[in-house]
Amino acid sequence: MPELPEVEIVKQSLKKNVENKQIKRVVVNNSNLRFKLSKDFSSKIKFSKIQHVKRFSKYILLYLDNKSILVLHLGMSGTVHIIKAGRKNNFTNTSFYSSVSLPKKHNHILISFNKLKIIYNDPRRFGFFKIIENNEKLKQFFKNYGPEPFDKKFNIQYFKKSLKNKTKNIKNYLLDQKFVSGIGNIYANEILYFCKINPFKQSKSLNKKDYKNIIFYSKKVLKNAIKKGGSSIQNFTNTQGNKGSFQDNFKVYQRDKLNCLRKDCNGKIEKKMISNRSVFYCNKCQK
Repeated sequence: MPELPEVEIVKQSLKKNVENKQIKRVVVNNSNLRFKLSKDFSSKIKFSKIQHVKRFSKYILLYLDNKSILVLHLGMSGTVHIIKAGRKNNFTNTSFYSSVSLPKKHNHILISFNKLKIIYNDPRRFGFFKIIENNEKLKQFFKNYGPEPFDKKFNIQYFKKSLKNKTKNIKNYLLDQKFVSGIGNIYANEILYFCKINPFKQSKSLNKKDYKNIIFYSKKVLKNAIKKGGSSIQNFTNTQGNKGSFQDNFKVYQRDKLNCLRKDCNGKIEKKMISNRSVFYCNKCQK
């Protein structure tokens, strides 16, 4: 599943290509996504101009000039493809998941602009589109989500209040979108490695130094991943023909049984499971 950095890359591509452009045509080939599209989906967004393209957590937000917001979540296998008129479209995928070019199947939604169209492809159909009428209702939609790692609210006081006397392990807290929005399994593993914190450690046993480290490295790891174009778990490229390269910097993720990369550590990376999610950590330096 795309995590915050990968969704940010999609957002940046959409912002560059469709911001301030009017939707000319909408075609729904399959309305049966995670949540079934309403029958008036097309008419509600057709002829609207996309004023802003933003992201919150793992969601892409298209702000329309009719005051509504088109919310997109990519789910497990969703990808957004950009097709430009009069151009050879070898690389259409805005992300680093699935095919680099537009597949022939599972193209569920087509949104056309002048000389450009975006196509939503999703084989597993866990992603969804949702039209939210205004900003107040958008706030309600996200009311149960925690702050992003880049938010000023993600601070030591927030950690103290949220984790006091909590027995749930810190790995699960980093994956809990009610606690912090946008961190997924890949980056939770990497963040805890930099913090030298064992992912199984109970949250109530963390100290102020641990809080500072998690806050600092959450920002650093995610910013670095965005800078490097996200993580291409397989050899996929985006609309520019570029490949995400953060996977070349993995310290623990998918490195089970390999040596720890810290120069002063002779530990090995172990792989275990927490709540049906893979956990990678050093058996020596992550205490």
